[in-house]
Amino acid sequence: MSIIDTINNAHNVTNLPTQNAVSNTNPAGSMDQNDFLRLMTTQLTTQDPFNPVDNTQMVAQMAQFSQVAGIAEMNQSLQRIATSLGGSRLSDAASWIGHSMLVESDIATPLRDGTYAGEFSLPEGADSVTVSFQDANGAVVHSETMGSQQAGNVAVTWDGKNEAGEYIAGGPLRMIVTATKNGQTSNAATATWTSIGGIQSPAAGGESRLVTGLGLLEPSAAIRLA
Repeated sequence: MSIIDTINNAHNVTNLPTQNAVSNTNPAGSMDQNDFLRLMTTQLTTQDPFNPVDNTQMVAQMAQFSQVAGIAEMNQSLQRIATSLGGSRLSDAASWIGHSMLVESDIATPLRDGTYAGEFSLPEGADSVTVSFQDANGAVVHSETMGSQQAGNVAVTWDGKNEAGEYIAGGPLRMIVTATKNGQTSNAATATWTSIGGIQSPAAGGESRLVTGLGLLEPSAAIRLA
C-alpha cells in the first residue's frame, strides 16, 4: 500500500483530525510536514498485514519527506534574506556612498574636507549659545559664542583650524552646546554630520549597515543626507 492509496482511505481512520480542522490550517491542495507524517502513520496502521509495505517503498517515501523538508527550509531562508534586504533600504543606501548623513549624536567627526558640522535644537529661544568641541580627555579644542538664537534647529560649522589658520583637529570630538536664557543654562540636544564610506552586509545575515566616521550605522539612523 502506498501513500496515495492511504489518502483515499484516510477518512476511515477515526483518530485523525476532521477535514475542517485540516482546511483551517492549510489551503486546499497543499501539504505540510505534519500532513506528510500523518499520512505515513496512517499507511503503517492501516496496511494489509499479509501484504505490508516493503523497505523499498519506505525508503522512497522517507526520501520524499526529506526533500519536502529541505525545500521548506530553503524557502524560509530565502524569505529571511528578502526581508533583510528590504528592511535595510540597501538599494537606496547604495547611492549614499560619498555623501554625508546627519545623525543624533554629540560626537563629531571630520568630513572629507576636514570640517566639523552639526546642529542643535532649542525648544525655546536663548539669550546666548556657546558651542564647544572637546577631545577624548575633556580638553576644549575649540569654543565659540553664537549670541542669541531663536527656537528651532541651528546649524554649526567649524573648519577645524585655530585663529592662526592651523589645522588642530582631525579626530572625533564631543560637541557640547550650552544655552543660556534668563540666567539659566542648559545643554541643547545635538546632531552631527558624518561621512558615508561604504556598506557592510553581515556574513551571517541581518540588516546591512553604513560604514561612517561614527562607525557602522543603520540607514534608518539618517535624519538628512547631504
